[in-house]
Amino acid sequence: MRALVQRVHNASVSPKGYSTRTIKKGLCIFIGISITDEEKEIKSIVDKIVNLRIFPGKENNERFHLSVKDIEGELLIISQFTLYASTNKGKRPSFTAAAKPDIASKIFFRIVEEFTNSGLKVETGIFGSDMDVEINNYGPMTLIIDSKT
Repeated sequence: MRALVQRVHNASVSPKGYSTRTIKKGLCIFIGISITDEEKEIKSIVDKIVNLRIFPGKENNERFHLSVKDIEGELLIISQFTLYASTNKGKRPSFTAAAKPDIASKIFFRIVEEFTNSGLKVETGIFGSDMDVEINNYGPMTLIIDSKT
């Protein structure tokens, strides 16, 4: 499992044919699921993300002091199989490392459920849908978290 996490002032996703989902200050989380991922990895990656100390504290020298949980921030979670793209050969990305949609969707829905269990407000895109994403990045602060490392 791979997550691209962005600290945001606000963010929204507009899945084609569905209403826009919006969050205020918090995290926009893009989730990629590989062919080797298993459900047992979900709790650890969710726990890592909601407890990452990447928000500033009250003092000027506390740049990375609080987590999204500490600030009672909000989460926007979007599935993104392209996080497992390989561009090693040719000019067209290969997605052979990404899980097939039927498997990835089950794991993605469990991830969303686990994030919801954190008590934070959670919004999501629509799995497999074309979506417009707007992000007002707070930083910039972008991290890649891999459940395998």
